[in-house]
Amino acid sequence: MASRTFHAGNAWFASGWQKNAYFEVDAGQFHGRAATSTQTAHGLGRWVVPGMPNLHSHAFQRAMAGLAERRGNPADSFWTWREVMYAFAGKVGPDDLFAIASQLYVEMLKAGYTQVCEFHYLHHQPDGKPYADAAAMSLALIEAAKAAGIGLTLLPTLYMSGGFDGRALGERQRRFAHDVDGFFGLVERLRSLENAQLRIGVALHSLRAVPEDAMRAVLEGLDAMAASAHGPADGMPIHIHIAEQIGEVQDCLAVRNARPVEWLLDHAPVNSRWVLIHATHMEDAEMRRLAATGAVVGLCPTTEANLGDGIFPLQRWLELGGNFGIGSDSHISISPVEELRWLEYAQRLVARRRNISANEQQPSTGEVLFANALRGGTLASGLPLGCLGEPDSAAAGQRHRADLLVLDDSSPLLAGREADNLLDTWLFAGNANLVRDVMVNGQWCVQEFRHRNEEQVANDYRVAIERLVD
Repeated sequence: MASRTFHAGNAWFASGWQKNAYFEVDAGQFHGRAATSTQTAHGLGRWVVPGMPNLHSHAFQRAMAGLAERRGNPADSFWTWREVMYAFAGKVGPDDLFAIASQLYVEMLKAGYTQVCEFHYLHHQPDGKPYADAAAMSLALIEAAKAAGIGLTLLPTLYMSGGFDGRALGERQRRFAHDVDGFFGLVERLRSLENAQLRIGVALHSLRAVPEDAMRAVLEGLDAMAASAHGPADGMPIHIHIAEQIGEVQDCLAVRNARPVEWLLDHAPVNSRWVLIHATHMEDAEMRRLAATGAVVGLCPTTEANLGDGIFPLQRWLELGGNFGIGSDSHISISPVEELRWLEYAQRLVARRRNISANEQQPSTGEVLFANALRGGTLASGLPLGCLGEPDSAAAGQRHRADLLVLDDSSPLLAGREADNLLDTWLFAGNANLVRDVMVNGQWCVQEFRHRNEEQVANDYRVAIERLVD
């Protein structure tokens, strides 16, 4: 496709808002700020922002949203919810996963997510035997992302044991299992499929599910892969569930004599390509050490609230200069607005004050949350995302992918708003979806609030869910 120049009344760059912004898109990438006089620009609207990465997703769980909200145990918790999830996961095959993920990814795009990190452990048949094509479930997710048009960071997940004590996986966990060699075979195959919208990383499900020797073997294998002719792996994202539940922290202390984040920092070369999902329960010393590594904490406020996980200490993390991004995890909500809003609101409930995320240098709560989530989500995705084409966007040898959102400037919610309060209004003024148009990799996926394939995707989803229920 020929180079195109776009104009925005106001566009959000890393340096803040710019009025009358022109930028060039060519071959799915931003090519910096455009010269306004060379060609006719395509007008976008008054408010244009980068697309948001969603750094944590278990796609199949979208289809069970709302099915675990009946009290079955006086002590209902994450652990009882997990049994409901296992029962549902046992029914999902490749065709079902494709239909569910396609619907989910359409919903994500319409909400403003343009990249999703898929933490994928639903590998095999329910009895643990591989499908005829051992990568069938992974390929279903790749095809779903392609059909929807969203960018995908696929994170095949290593899952080996049922607890810190090394117990065998339970019957409902058998389809998650890989040994290290089988895991690397899957990773190698998937890496051969990478493109501008598909990045392959790896995930270690958790410290309780990956024994120490296996984690060491994976990290050594990634080093070897980085040195191989196949291509560099040193930048592959590494994601891990780390300290979601107090019980998880207590078990780690009992068996490994350290808290989960503490143990990981002592035993792995954690850096900015690491993403620690649900790093909810940390002591201050852990936080200081983790922030210094440049690693990203993956926060999923709506899921963490739904499961009763706890509240992440965001204010302290920001004081330490830590990176964070947001994810929708179990998909009881698919909205970056709601994730960011409740990330802030939880802090206010604890502190009994307002505007916790803002500071003297950055007084806008919305801008602080949005900018941080963009930066952390981009690191977690392992792709050049999160900006609209800065002049130095090619400085590192790779241009930013052309992802953007056009907000609905005709909405009454944005009436009378200017740049200094636009993001605050978007995040804190209601639940109406203000994302009008969505571009990914230079292609329009959503225009005038409608996804290009949403009717067919929704019909296929309904058929799949009815089949699962039957």
